[in-house]
Amino acid sequence: MSDLFADATPTAPPPPPSQFSPLAEQLRPKQLEEVVGQRHLLGAGKPLRLAFEARQPHSMIFWGPPGVGKTTLARLMAEGFDCDFIALSAVFSGVKEIREAMSQAEASQRLGRRTLLFVDEVHRFNKSQQDAFLPYVESGTVTLIGATTENPSFEVNSALLSRAAVYVLKPLNAEELGQLFERARQTAFPELSFQEEAQTRLIGLADGDARKLLNLLEQLRIAAHGAHQTQIDGAFVANALAQNLRRFDKGGDAFYDQISALHKSVRGSSPDAALYWLCRMLDGGADPRYLARRILRMAWEDIGLADPRAARVALDAAETYERLGSPEGELALAQAVIYMAVAPKSNAGYKAYNAARAHVSKDPSRPVPEHLRNAPTKLMKELGYGKTYRYAHDEPEAYAAGENYLPEDMPEPGWYRPVPRGLEARIGEKLAHLRELDTAARKKEPER
Repeated sequence: MSDLFADATPTAPPPPPSQFSPLAEQLRPKQLEEVVGQRHLLGAGKPLRLAFEARQPHSMIFWGPPGVGKTTLARLMAEGFDCDFIALSAVFSGVKEIREAMSQAEASQRLGRRTLLFVDEVHRFNKSQQDAFLPYVESGTVTLIGATTENPSFEVNSALLSRAAVYVLKPLNAEELGQLFERARQTAFPELSFQEEAQTRLIGLADGDARKLLNLLEQLRIAAHGAHQTQIDGAFVANALAQNLRRFDKGGDAFYDQISALHKSVRGSSPDAALYWLCRMLDGGADPRYLARRILRMAWEDIGLADPRAARVALDAAETYERLGSPEGELALAQAVIYMAVAPKSNAGYKAYNAARAHVSKDPSRPVPEHLRNAPTKLMKELGYGKTYRYAHDEPEAYAAGENYLPEDMPEPGWYRPVPRGLEARIGEKLAHLRELDTAARKKEPER
């Protein structure tokens, strides 16, 4: 493959940002000490700090949301490790670009230079494209740094993943965004004065994303100059910037993490936490109909017969949303979530169903006992179908004590075990009483 691309030349380092570059590019850190955030990786004694100090590159995957420094760290590593730097974006690159990049890396290798290959959105490459990097990583032709916003366990090939360390990058917290805000204000527009409320709103809108914060500041600077205003308060921020939704990809980890948090808050009987996650998801653009379906699922999975009204409340909330739409219908979903959170909890029905399904899936097909079979024809009656069946409504307490409704050779499985909470506490008492009647009846009656 080296002969095929022998005429390629190494990539030149990127030019310095000009005054016309986006603010995020102008303020991109030039050295490690300028990086804001990621102290769990860059602090003293932490993994990436040690890698920088050792000046020994290794392949890695940066996993984290947008705007947390994945590209910046890759560029700093190329400089710190004295490597040629090649950047690919899986969104815009194909086989041709991959081959050209590998050719450049091989040319550098022949000159005694190491190459750091940065692949942004690496999860967007398909399996064969990801596999194409393996021989170059194994031979040391490139040190691969992949960046992804998706869980690499699901989106990156296991062969490639086994050859790279995975580092999780976190969203910037309010304090870290505040540091970046002050750096940007002093560097790019010292003529503007920000009230505390304005800064707080901007940091909230950025939602942990450094690039988003800097882009918002650029938008605000343009609006301020247009309005001939140098004093920026919270109201000006609200009026100048379009509504920015909270971050999550509707098919990505953040979405399912928040659904998980909502479900577990309901299960944990925390109405405030449940409301928080519901509102986070609505604010992030989640489909309220999807949330309504999940709320209904919670009613059956985590509340069940401890409070059968919960399912009806969930259905009513879903129907209310269908009639009213947004935002009025979202109040019904919120109140349904509160009801689910404070309702008594039981997963007894859920566990019983799962146990029964698991049993049936591996159990042989057992015949229906003759006394439970239907007998619509003379022949069936002559065969004894339904002959000894006892009609429960004609029995004391409307219960045929001692009767068996399972296949004759199947032991009592005991799948449904009511919990001592809510209505299921009474259900448990009733079942215990019926078992006592069964025991008494079986002692008195001979076997069928």
